[in-house]
Parts: sequence; C-alpha cells; structure tokens
Amino acid sequence: MSFYDTWSAVFIASVAGFILVFTALVAARGLGPFARERGKGVSYECGMLPIGRNWAQVHVRYYIFAIMFLIFDVETIFIFPWAVVFFDLPSYAFWYMFVFIVVLSAGLAYAWRRGVMEWR
Repeated sequence: MSFYDTWSAVFIASVAGFILVFTALVAARGLGPFARERGKGVSYECGMLPIGRNWAQVHVRYYIFAIMFLIFDVETIFIFPWAVVFFDLPSYAFWYMFVFIVVLSAGLAYAWRRGVMEWR
C-alpha cells in the first residue's frame, strides 16, 4: 500500500466535510430571513425584557469546576482503552497508569483541601 492509498479516504472525507459546511453556511445566509429591527439586538430571557446592563460577571468557581471536569474527563478517556487491552500490555503499563492516577488524585486532594470543591 502506498501513502495515497491509506490517506485518500481521509482527504476525501475532509473535502466533503468542507463542502458540506460551506454549502450550509451559504444556504443559511441566502435563505434565512434577515430583518433589521431594534428587537433583534435585545437579549431574550424568560419572556421578560432585560433591565439594566446585559453584562454580568461570572465567578471564577464556575471555571474551576469546568477545568476539574475536563481533567477527569480526560482521565476517563485514557483509562477506558487501557482497561480494554490491559491483559495484552506489558507489566510496566500498569505502573504508568498507576502514576497517572496518583498524580490526578493528588491534584484532586489539593483542590479539595483548598476548598475548591465546596459550592457556596
């Protein structure tokens, strides 16, 4: 097999994906209703007109929770394939994953001790 045989499907799928996305964007712009009116610029929430400014400060705790979720989501992505082929792996693969889990657990313990996990 040559290089072109193995990557031709990826190239064709990429070109088809770009064409489909471009076509969808052009069709939405050309066929969609666009009206210039004052009401389109107003943020809509629960059917009530907003009072005051439309900017609100978000507490950093939400971002910390999101980062913690991503860390443990990535951990899950690594652990599931590892567990599927666990018996076919050499013995040192167990210790690599053990160190990985210990590092993530230390990060969780640190965040917990600092009070990041408490929702106030």
